[in-house]
Amino acid sequence: MKALLLIDIQNDFIPGGALAVTEGDQVVAVANKKMNEFDLVVATQDWHPQNHGSFAANHPPKNIGEIIDLDGLPQILWPVHCVQQSEGAKLVAELKKDKIDTIFVKGTDPKIDSYSGFFDNGHRKATGLGDFLKEKGVTDVYVMGLATDYCVKFSALDAVKLGFKTHLILEGCRGVNLQAGDVDKAIKEMEEAGVTIIPALSESYTTQEKI
Repeated sequence: MKALLLIDIQNDFIPGGALAVTEGDQVVAVANKKMNEFDLVVATQDWHPQNHGSFAANHPPKNIGEIIDLDGLPQILWPVHCVQQSEGAKLVAELKKDKIDTIFVKGTDPKIDSYSGFFDNGHRKATGLGDFLKEKGVTDVYVMGLATDYCVKFSALDAVKLGFKTHLILEGCRGVNLQAGDVDKAIKEMEEAGVTIIPALSESYTTQEKI
């Protein structure tokens, strides 16, 4: 069975959100279209407590973008985002939620971040997503969402490690690009790990579609 994994398509990651990804809202239409092609659709959701250790605001006088040691792991400091029960943590309103079978939350432990939908960043605890997919008989996972160079990348890499044939739907991803080239590096890293990259529509094709 093939499953579609929608990674963190949440209000705080689209334009206007606390940790907005450029053009992040453009993945929604792709997700809504792709959901019709799969028997199983699973979403992940950042679900941080207010005191989460990845928030720069919880480490004064540290600033957003600085790297600290968080319980033994290097941690980039982010703006406060996707706080449990907040508007920013909700899945984007335009996303067809009736097509989503299950949602797995992550990043709930204040002492460790969780970019991947499968594990925290130290692989200390699993979210249950991997076991869920295996119980459903899933062999192939198709990954898309936000953001290419963080949560999408680490979800795809973990999917490969867990033995799933993993595919990246490139047109359904957008990246943070904290450093120029981060997205390209992430795509290359996924490809080298065994992820099949499904390329985005060519620019000429996209233009024709808009006309």
